[in-house]
Amino acid sequence: MSQLPFPKSFNLVFFGGTGDLVTRKLLPAMYQCHRNGHAEGGRIFCLGRRAITQDEYLATAVSKAREFIPASDWDDAEWAEFVARVSYEQIDAEKPADYALLKQRLDQSPAETTVFFLSVMPSLFTVICGSLAEQGLNGPDTRVVLEKPLGHDLASSNAITEAVGRHYHEKQIYRIDHYLGKESVQNLMALRFGNSFLEPLWRRMWISNVQITIAEQVGIGTRGGFYEGTGALRDMVQNHLLQLLCFVAMEPPVSLDSDAIRNEKMKVLESLVPFDAESVHRNTVRGQYRPGVVGGEPVPGYLDEGNIPADSKTETFVAIRADIANWRWAGVPFYLFTGKRLPSRLAEIVVHFHDVPHHIFPLPKSGTRAPAKLVIRLQPEEYIRLYLNAKVPGDSMELQPVSLDLNFAGKFTVRRAEGYERLLLDIIRGNQALFVRQDELELAWRWVEPILNTWAADPKGPEHYKAGTWGPSSSAALLSRDGHCWHDEV
Repeated sequence: MSQLPFPKSFNLVFFGGTGDLVTRKLLPAMYQCHRNGHAEGGRIFCLGRRAITQDEYLATAVSKAREFIPASDWDDAEWAEFVARVSYEQIDAEKPADYALLKQRLDQSPAETTVFFLSVMPSLFTVICGSLAEQGLNGPDTRVVLEKPLGHDLASSNAITEAVGRHYHEKQIYRIDHYLGKESVQNLMALRFGNSFLEPLWRRMWISNVQITIAEQVGIGTRGGFYEGTGALRDMVQNHLLQLLCFVAMEPPVSLDSDAIRNEKMKVLESLVPFDAESVHRNTVRGQYRPGVVGGEPVPGYLDEGNIPADSKTETFVAIRADIANWRWAGVPFYLFTGKRLPSRLAEIVVHFHDVPHHIFPLPKSGTRAPAKLVIRLQPEEYIRLYLNAKVPGDSMELQPVSLDLNFAGKFTVRRAEGYERLLLDIIRGNQALFVRQDELELAWRWVEPILNTWAADPKGPEHYKAGTWGPSSSAALLSRDGHCWHDEV
C-alpha cells in the first residue's frame, strides 16, 4: 500500500487477450489509468490464438469496453490515444515455439518492467511460465500475475506454486484477488489503523460477532462447465471471504510495507480453528438454488442450467461459522456467507458490538433492542455506517437506531478507482501488499480442505433453497443458536 515509484516504461502482456476478463475488465481498467495519467510510457500486448487482425481485435475491444466504462468517463479521442498503445498478437500459449515471436515483439519495445498477466486456465500456467523462461523472459524486471482459481485443492495449489516457482521468485509473483483492490477494503485499513478510538473496542470484550457477506443475484450463466467443478466454497470462500476476514481480524502492521501487512494476515490464518468432520456438520451450511424469482423475473434452478448434470451436488450457497483462537478474538464467531441467486447483490462486513450490560431504557415498540454495529459496505455502493441508539423526540425515553454515515461517493468528489485498476497499477509499481503470498494461499487451502472432503463424503448433498431467497433456513439457525441473527439494514 505504500506508494512506490512508477517505472518510466513498462510492457503489460495479457495472455487470454480475447477473453472476457481482458476485454471487459482489464483493458477498461488500463483505459482509466490512461485517462488519469497513471500509465504513461506503457505498451499493452493482448495475446490470443484467433487469427484476427489488429483492427478486428480493437473493434471487439471497443464494443465490450463501452458496456463497462461509464458514459461520463468515455472520450473517443482518449480511447484512440489509449488503443494506439495496444497490440494484438496471435500466439498460442500451448505452443512453446510461438514464444520466440513474443520475445521478438518485446525486444522491439524495451521497458524497465514487463508484466505477464495470465488470464487463462490454471492448467496453462506451467507451459506459459516454462516457455517464457526459455526465452529469458523471467529476469528480475519481469512479473507474473496469476488469476484465480489457484488450484482445486491443496495438492493442485501446491503444484501450481511449485511449477511457477521454478521460473519466478515469490517477489515476482502476484496472485490477484480483485476484492482487495476495492477502495472500501483499503478504507477498512484506514478506519482501523488511522483512528485511535476504535482500537480499544476492536476485540472480544466489545464485539459479539462479525458477519462477512458476498451475495449475488446472478446464477452461473454460461459458466456451467467451470462452476460445476468448482462450487461456491472454492469460488468465493477460499479466497475473497478469507482475505476480507484477515483484514478485519489482523493486528496492526508495523508499516504499510507489503510483507508487514501480509505477515499479520498470516497470523490470522494460522489462528483459524481447523475443521474436522464433526465441526463441519455443526458449523457449515451448503445449499443449491432451485427455480424462483429474482428481481421480479422467473429464473431456472441450478440443475436446469446448461452443462449441469441432473444429480449434481455442487453448492451455490455457503454459510460458515469460523473461530479465531487468539487473545483478541477468542469466542467471537466470524460468520462467512455467500451465494448465488439471492435477493440482492451486495458485499459487506458487519461488526456487531455487545449490548449494554444493564438496560435502563424501556423496550422499543419494535419489541427488540438493537446493539451498536458497524457496517462496511463494499458493493454495489461503498460506505461505512455506524449504527447507534438515540432517543426518539418526545416526552418518552424510547430509543431508536440511527446511523452515522460516510458515503464515499458523496464525501469525495474525486473518481474512485475500480479494483482491477488499482491492482494493475500496484503490479506495475511492484507493490505486493494487496496480493496473496504463497504461504497465505497454502494456509487458506488447508483450512478449507476438511470442509471439501467432508461434503464430498456426505451422500445427502446440499440443501435446496428457492432462488430469490436468502438461502437455506439452516443458515439462519447457524446464528440463532448463538443468539445472533443475520444483519439487516435498519
